[in-house]
Amino acid sequence: MKLPNAEHAIVATEKLLDYLLSEIHPTGKGKAKFFRSFGYHENNTDRLKNDLIKIAVDEDAKLIKKSIFGKKFTIDGNIRTPMDSVIFVRTIWILETGKSIARFVTAYPLKKG
Repeated sequence: MKLPNAEHAIVATEKLLDYLLSEIHPTGKGKAKFFRSFGYHENNTDRLKNDLIKIAVDEDAKLIKKSIFGKKFTIDGNIRTPMDSVIFVRTIWILETGKSIARFVTAYPLKKG
């Protein structure tokens, strides 16, 4: 299954800066260390945003949770990083109840295999 309207999925710049790339966020700092080690930083958040949306558009989504708030999906895929490495990540998206466009929640590295 594909994420509905994936090409219009929302990845808030604030989510990237204040969480996924934040070296001081209590739960995001480990992810920040990972993504920063592959060349993502404050000056190329558009690149990261586009890379995350590309996964949402290209890969299949798996429904992981349904609640009154909406549906959460995981989508796994490869990203070619600014350092020209390929990393395999899991992304989490939420399609909130009453909305037609999903919003990015988080991403983290996976080992392929």
